[in-house]
Amino acid sequence: MKPVGPIPPAYAGQAVLSVAGRSAKAWAEQGTPLYLYDLGAITRRIGDLRASIPEQIGLHYAVKANPYEPLVAAVAPLVDGLDVASAGELSLALRHKPAEAISFAGPGKRDFELEAAIGAGATLNLESEGEAERALAVGARLGITPKLAVRVNPDFELRGSGMRMGGRASPFGIDAARVPALVKRLIAAGADWRGFHIFAGSQSLDTAAIIETQAATVALARRLSEEAGVMPPLVNLGGGFGIPYFAGDTPVDLPAVGAALGQAVAAFPGAQFAIELGRCLVGEAGIYLTRVIDRKESQGETFLVVDGGLHQHLAATGNFGMVVRRNYPVAVAHRMGDAPEETVSVVGPLCTPLDRLADKVALPRAEVGDVIAIFASGAYGASASPAAFLGHAPVREVLAAIPHT
Repeated sequence: MKPVGPIPPAYAGQAVLSVAGRSAKAWAEQGTPLYLYDLGAITRRIGDLRASIPEQIGLHYAVKANPYEPLVAAVAPLVDGLDVASAGELSLALRHKPAEAISFAGPGKRDFELEAAIGAGATLNLESEGEAERALAVGARLGITPKLAVRVNPDFELRGSGMRMGGRASPFGIDAARVPALVKRLIAAGADWRGFHIFAGSQSLDTAAIIETQAATVALARRLSEEAGVMPPLVNLGGGFGIPYFAGDTPVDLPAVGAALGQAVAAFPGAQFAIELGRCLVGEAGIYLTRVIDRKESQGETFLVVDGGLHQHLAATGNFGMVVRRNYPVAVAHRMGDAPEETVSVVGPLCTPLDRLADKVALPRAEVGDVIAIFASGAYGASASPAAFLGHAPVREVLAAIPHT
């Protein structure tokens, strides 16, 4: 038997899994596999963050975490900005937020993407000097003053992060030592300089490390501003707040992070700040529901074969950046409160041994037709999975909300 991650607090303790007033079984009757996104849980998480971070710090949603349009439409009014990483995400964001509240990051932006952002009036987070020159040229060709921020490759990293984005050679951002010269170049060229984007890492559960990194980020932004001789209109501090996925994981202490962040930004008076979060806002509010289509015994092991798998939830199978495979939180949806009765592996329908959603986990007995719930599935799920692999039908996604009466 292998351990599983903690079921998110919104659902822990339920005897029968229920989301937005309906049982998982009822949601699954519309068809499985299914991603179910709990709007109530998302709204509460945003409220908790708003209550924790200083009032003057903006809250942005990183669309790459989950670009499902009904979810983006619901989140957009609750946050101050949307951060995108492609022309497709830009188009999506523009349908739900004004351009002045949208920023576009990512290396390798093609000219048509630069044109789309500049033409719309969104902010481009420049990843290199070459990209800066191309953006200036596009602005001149369009006759539009481009809004340009500089993404900084910091000389430090976020300790304990799942993906380190600083403190090393990187395709992301411009090395800190070269940033002041670029800022001066942009201003001299007549661009609308919009500030800094500084992101040191993601998926960290180490509260002390997040506090340390945010303080270092604010200090770096201040130093770069002094060297460039101009105050940044905005400093995007990135995010990096993780969520618990695996056994032993504990959540970030948001009030502690917020209190320390307030002290850090006070050392840079006059500057405006934002944090950019994706997984932290929506990750724990998503549940992947998949139905058992077969029970199989093989050499003393039991397999629950389900109708969903790697092609729809790559991360849960351990094939999305996981070095050592560990189990996401998992449950039999209608037997949440029952004691485990057997050790099983939950496997999908694909012709590959990689298609394993849960490995040797203890669960109540599940029969053919029962629904298995994989929790913490609201971020980097459907859009981060190889949906075309082996030609299965697309996964369904639903934003679950309590109906207004």
